[in-house]
Amino acid sequence: MNDPGAPATRAEHLAQAVPAAPATKAARHALIRQILGHSQIRSQAELREALAERSVSTTQATLSRDLVELRATKIRTCDGALVYSVPEAGAPGQLRSAQAVVEGADENDLGPYTTHRLARWCADLLVTAEWSGGQLVLRTPAASAQLLASAVDDSMLPGVLGCIAGDDTVLVITRSEEIAARVATHLLALADPSGRR
Repeated sequence: MNDPGAPATRAEHLAQAVPAAPATKAARHALIRQILGHSQIRSQAELREALAERSVSTTQATLSRDLVELRATKIRTCDGALVYSVPEAGAPGQLRSAQAVVEGADENDLGPYTTHRLARWCADLLVTAEWSGGQLVLRTPAASAQLLASAVDDSMLPGVLGCIAGDDTVLVITRSEEIAARVATHLLALADPSGRR
């Protein structure tokens, strides 16, 4: 058993000096999600302090962008306080991207609903897209289906009810055959380098 008054060993110094997560945007986003999921954070200043306590330094501008990218919104708690909250990916009530919320937006145009993540994973992972009725089957390389399914869910494309992913296959359930065909065409265009914007 270690004596609390004893000097720290070299290993203990190294453990304290080395952060538990890399200093990447993805790691910072994961930490922000964790903080907002476990603490009542009322302002960006409080969030910056919470990050600093975990050895993560960020500028106000970067933190503002992070909150927008994570779709963080303020919600009212039972005691009436307004605190930041981040929706789960694909969760009911999740906010659509700002572009897609424009009143009177055409739900046949999937462009405004397409996230950078969806475009990237389609370009990197989508092998084929075929539909039958309202069901769309997406094929990916082995062990990649979860990534693509998550990106489809997160985009909240109109008419898409949800996805089920296996190892190399994603089943996308849509409201109709017309929607399945439209989504397949859109995802294939994202996968084709000549079709990307």
